[in-house]
Amino acid sequence: MLTDAFSRIGEEVHAAVDGLSAEQLAHRVDAEANSIAWLVWHLSRVQDDHVAGVAGSDQVWTTEGWADRFALPFRVGSIGYGHSSDDVAQVRVDSPDLLTGYYDAVAARTTEYVGGLTDADLDRVVDEAWDPPVTLGVRLVSVIDDCAQHAGQAAFVRGIVLRRS
Repeated sequence: MLTDAFSRIGEEVHAAVDGLSAEQLAHRVDAEANSIAWLVWHLSRVQDDHVAGVAGSDQVWTTEGWADRFALPFRVGSIGYGHSSDDVAQVRVDSPDLLTGYYDAVAARTTEYVGGLTDADLDRVVDEAWDPPVTLGVRLVSVIDDCAQHAGQAAFVRGIVLRRS
């Protein structure tokens, strides 16, 4: 079920960016809104960061050179939380391929990890900073929910961009 849920996010990511120009990917509905490029970058970073965290592995962002390819002016560990409007404006890409390439690399790592989980693994506490403590199952569902919401937002902005073209 987890593998299926994560695969659906990937389908939405590809559909949201397919065939768009750099300007369309950077379009913002208003001065404070998130662009498609930022939304897809952010959801990919969240998934990469959070899944690597629970898996005890390094992030694809750094180990596979994606941080260098994106060349963003943020600290390497940035995943977009707390970004200002100016930060959002700095997430620009030349084509959808950079976004989908990074997402696909993250998704491959995620699929490998969740494919090896058992039902018993999902009850393992992964974050005691919350009350109640967060289990692996809850954390993964949270990542799926966050990523699905941002993929939907990117699809919504794509619709606006294409209607205005």
